[in-house]
Amino acid sequence: MSGQRTDRPFSESSADSARADAPDIEFVEATKRFGEVVAVDRVSLSIEKGAFFSFLGPSGCGKTTSLRLIAGFEQPSEGAVYIGGISVVGVPPHKRPVNMVFQHYALFPHMTVSDNIGYGLRQRAPKPPRAEIAARVDETLEMVRLSGYGKRRIWELSGGEQQRVALARALINQPTVLLLDEPLAALDRKLRREMQIELQTLQRDVGITFVLVTHDQEEALSMSDRICIMRDGGIVQTGSPRDLYDEPINRYVADFVGKTNFFTGEVVETDGSKVSVRTGSGAVLKGRKATGARPLAPGNHASIAVRPELIVVGPAQASSIEADVTVAGQVKNRIFLGEHTEYLIATEGFGDVLVLSPKIVESRQGSFSPGEAVTIGWKNETALALEDS
Repeated sequence: MSGQRTDRPFSESSADSARADAPDIEFVEATKRFGEVVAVDRVSLSIEKGAFFSFLGPSGCGKTTSLRLIAGFEQPSEGAVYIGGISVVGVPPHKRPVNMVFQHYALFPHMTVSDNIGYGLRQRAPKPPRAEIAARVDETLEMVRLSGYGKRRIWELSGGEQQRVALARALINQPTVLLLDEPLAALDRKLRREMQIELQTLQRDVGITFVLVTHDQEEALSMSDRICIMRDGGIVQTGSPRDLYDEPINRYVADFVGKTNFFTGEVVETDGSKVSVRTGSGAVLKGRKATGARPLAPGNHASIAVRPELIVVGPAQASSIEADVTVAGQVKNRIFLGEHTEYLIATEGFGDVLVLSPKIVESRQGSFSPGEAVTIGWKNETALALEDS
């Protein structure tokens, strides 16, 4: 692990020297048990300064417990958690240089926007002068683009404005790390997308580390520098959004990040990174082993995975399709999504195959209707051979 670490108690004076060359957050074999349930299982990871980092996974995977270990709401049963290179094991939440934005914001309805934002400063001992608090509140309101909203009540704000107030209340204390517990879950789709962009911009402007917990893979992919995918309390894969999408190490990651077609079978041949899999229908499909994935050997159960945007669709007699694999099929369903059309193609031997056809392609060849016979195809180089576990 990079950077110096110390197990002495956390304090502002001791943190200053360690923080210079240490990651903002570090887990070292951290385990959290609730009775017989292991919520976090020997997790080791490092979150660098200024990163936008996301924990991603289904309910019960350990992502929220990991966030609570950083916040101090939970303490590890084994192992350690470091902030700025200094152990925070046993340190209560209010003494850690982190702030948290909760899913439902936890704003005080009886207070004005300004009073909500300045609440943390007023709890400090000694309390800053009133003029300093007011100046800091105004500065933070401007940061989240809510200048002039200070005297409003919480019920007078939209969902997006309330979310920004929650962010401002957390940021005014100038934390080392801002923790985000599914903060966009209560917003509608359009507003959620707008707030994703705002969060990215805000994170770049303030320059501090953001740690997000979400089960929404689109949210994690669109905002994060790095993503940690969890399952059953452990880390499956950590990497950039592009790495996780293009180079998933197994079927679980590929299935969780984006949409994918899987053709399952048994490995019959390997040649370096190239893998051949015989599917249940008897067809042999080829793909490459993802970077970082465990080697596959003949006899292993595996899947050939092909992203739907990498599959082309054409008329039934489409000799113009440039593909290593071509399959006859029939359009089962069609959904127009603006920038592309989503087709579900029923095939013999390969089951239903999802295809995303870009609008520019549709403008040249036209679209296909449910019930129409088509040909689909893809190149071997676009397919991945993935471990089924």
